[in-house]
Amino acid sequence: MAYVLQGGLAALVACIALGFVPATADETPLELKPIQVSPHVYYFGGESSMASAANKGFMSNAGFVVTDDGVVAFDALGTPALGEAMLAAIRKVTDQPVKRVVVSHYHADHIYGLQVLRAAGADIWAHTKGQGYLHSDIARERLEQRRTDLRPWVDENTKLVPADRWLDFKDGKTISFTLGNMHFQIIDVSGAHSDDDIMMYVEEDKVLLAGDLYFTGRIPFVGDADSKAWLVALDSMLDVDPEVVIPGHGASSTNTREDMALTRDYLEYLRKEMGAAVEDMTGFEEAYATTDWGQFESYPAFDDANRINAYGQYLVMERESLEGK
Repeated sequence: MAYVLQGGLAALVACIALGFVPATADETPLELKPIQVSPHVYYFGGESSMASAANKGFMSNAGFVVTDDGVVAFDALGTPALGEAMLAAIRKVTDQPVKRVVVSHYHADHIYGLQVLRAAGADIWAHTKGQGYLHSDIARERLEQRRTDLRPWVDENTKLVPADRWLDFKDGKTISFTLGNMHFQIIDVSGAHSDDDIMMYVEEDKVLLAGDLYFTGRIPFVGDADSKAWLVALDSMLDVDPEVVIPGHGASSTNTREDMALTRDYLEYLRKEMGAAVEDMTGFEEAYATTDWGQFESYPAFDDANRINAYGQYLVMERESLEGK
């Protein structure tokens, strides 16, 4: 897929992790197979690619936790049809209803299934800063784009769904709750990958559902995210000492710190190379062409994401330079 870097930051944002690859839709009914990682925790693992009609928008992960008093889901995938497939798959695992959905962040590939889970009776919890994205022009433009490029999986009946409870972390970094004798922590890591990032830790099973701060075995989608804040978040995100991490994209990890190294190394390299270009007043096209990407180019999602990520971080490093950071 070729990207034309024109129109400033708005054009960039339209091509970041929420991007797409137009293709002819396969209207075969969706069926998801949950992957169990602990006694109570499962997840659905999407493809390592951009959203397309060919993959039916299934390019992100979602998880769920089965308690004896209901199910807690984490994210809702990128289309209403995927939300329906989630519910069908969960019902094959347990008779317990989905009582709550915790949203890692309000990006399209994680939220378009929410309307289905809400209709089934689930309450939606999300970071209060998600309201900024939900009411933005970018959110509306993204939905219109996907109604065209992911049809029939996203269409005029697909809606942007607000949370039933907007979580305010002003009194601390963690919000705890209990369901069915299981204990959960919702952890504020906002301002890194997005303005409204949160993670969820399942205490009994020592499983961390990390959203898009943690990628395994693949290039992360970075765009114009605050990479400095992201690196700071990586320093402490494993403080709960999880035995398993479920990322927003990629396979679950039991070698948690080792698997996190790729994301850290990639972010640091983007900042180093694009920062040097900004300092030397080298234009982006020249900087991108002369940067050695060899250590990363064999990883999944490199072709889809690397140029977008590099341009986004070039702009971030320009902004940091102007602000004297």
